[in-house]
Amino acid sequence: MDTTTVLLVVAAVLAVAVLALAVTVLVRLVRTRRELRRAGLPTGPRWVFWGAVLYLVLPADLVPDPVYLDDIGVLLLALRSARGSLQPPRGDHAE
Repeated sequence: MDTTTVLLVVAAVLAVAVLALAVTVLVRLVRTRRELRRAGLPTGPRWVFWGAVLYLVLPADLVPDPVYLDDIGVLLLALRSARGSLQPPRGDHAE
């Protein structure tokens, strides 16, 4: 195999691995939101969840779609927001 073919294969494998990571984070986000709703707990702003899902699905991104690193970042922020809605606001201590 020549160098170009090797580079294309490596790039394709990396793109698939990053896409798999993005899908894994999306599944964690959906599961977390579902579990929070089942428990009757706050899930955070609805627009954060749907915005992150749309950002992953829509082709218009900050970085072209073969590189899903920005999508993963948006999904991780939404997951953090959902999990952060469980924490009491800082500064609210019972004294």
